[in-house]
Amino acid sequence: MAAAVPLVLIHGHPFDHTMWSPQLEAFSTSRRVIAPDLRGYGTAPATTATVERFGEFAQDIGALLDEEQVEACVLVGLSMGGQIAMDFYRRFPERVRGLVLADTFPAPETPEGVTARHAMADRLLREGMRGYADEVLEKMVAPYAAPEVKSHVHRMMTNTRPESAAAALRARAARPDYRDLLTKVTVPALVVVGADDTYTPVADAEAMHAALPDSTLRVIDGAAHLPNLERPAEFNEALDGFMARVEIRP
Repeated sequence: MAAAVPLVLIHGHPFDHTMWSPQLEAFSTSRRVIAPDLRGYGTAPATTATVERFGEFAQDIGALLDEEQVEACVLVGLSMGGQIAMDFYRRFPERVRGLVLADTFPAPETPEGVTARHAMADRLLREGMRGYADEVLEKMVAPYAAPEVKSHVHRMMTNTRPESAAAALRARAARPDYRDLLTKVTVPALVVVGADDTYTPVADAEAMHAALPDSTLRVIDGAAHLPNLERPAEFNEALDGFMARVEIRP
């Protein structure tokens, strides 16, 4: 029997690897699962330089896979993590067996978006993370999300260093356009989105699904921007089915 394909989980902003706790619990018994903290986030050393260019996140993932001796994997990214996954595929397509893009979008930032991201970066440096976390919590997860999910998400946001969050926002404002890349992806893809996501609405997921040559779309009811935490059973079911499909593919 062939070895199970490793699973690499890339968290969003401004979170950390614990965002993937339900998936680590569900999949670690059947395969190798790697869920790193991105540069400047979570348990990544405070001395680690913050990101200056968006592609550095993808290069960091590549270096980690080298260190872990992982030749190829199924790559899962949510929100900013999904954009990092796209950038990784752009740089290292031979290392990706399957691509999971959750609650994300491939377009570059609009001029208004660039201005807004830089303004938010300035605000976080000036005020810290708590006010921002309080404001956006019920957009990150639905207002009806379980209290323990809300608490977890709020804790991740407030534990993120403002310097790291600001640097990522500036880098993200200058990220490339991945829309043409999606049309050239040669591996299976899974597009997942929370039905009530207002940051990356279902229409964005439908557009990615249409662009990808070989993709499945899963809309998860009862979830907003973090369906892997809000509705872990449904998210895990979709991911498990996708992994099975990847592993039987020649």
